[in-house]
Amino acid sequence: MQIIHTDHAPKAIGPYSQALISNGLLYTSGQIPLCVDGTIVEGGIEEQTKQVFANLKAVLEEAGTNLSKVVKTTVFLKDLTTFTDFNGVYEEYFNEHKPARSCVEVARLPKDVLVEIECIAIV
Repeated sequence: MQIIHTDHAPKAIGPYSQALISNGLLYTSGQIPLCVDGTIVEGGIEEQTKQVFANLKAVLEEAGTNLSKVVKTTVFLKDLTTFTDFNGVYEEYFNEHKPARSCVEVARLPKDVLVEIECIAIV
């Protein structure tokens, strides 16, 4: 097992790794719209989703992979009424390549953000 860490994504805010590689797969921890400096991205679901993808891309790149190798995402939304707007941004990153996905509404996310995404990718 290999621990992945990059300074181009926010540090873990708890006792966990940004990602781990095991048996040829990368498992990311959930990424929230936290900037590297620890601030939360201002704005709504679209702005926050773009920051989450920036964080995911940085972790994936550190592991030697990219979004085209993602096989599964799990999405946590604070409010499913934002699903259409979220999906519009999500589709910018996964347009031809569409990994399997689960998407659920949750009561609360860390730092009261609107979205969190974790993924599994081939390395």
